[in-house]
Amino acid sequence: MEQLKQIVHEFLAERGWEEQYKMPKDLALSLTLEASELLECFQWKTDNEALSENKAEILEELADVFIYATQMAVAMDVNIDEIVKAKLVKNATKYPAKST
Repeated sequence: MEQLKQIVHEFLAERGWEEQYKMPKDLALSLTLEASELLECFQWKTDNEALSENKAEILEELADVFIYATQMAVAMDVNIDEIVKAKLVKNATKYPAKST
């Protein structure tokens, strides 16, 4: 994930956008908008229909969601691996695995 953060940062820096697009509130808003665009790919379709008709667009929108989430992590100077692992530990306590 650190390599991905660096790639996103370099992309922004090459365009002079690293200062313009670093406010967490704005990034959260953009993340929500991109997630909505991802959801729109599935509107009025079954999973199979959406994936067979729009897979390329779905993957692009999913990438946009990851890019904005990564930008937000960079802007807040957080380690993505650490926050995801911590959340999974919390979720494991809240939602324990089913016993077999």
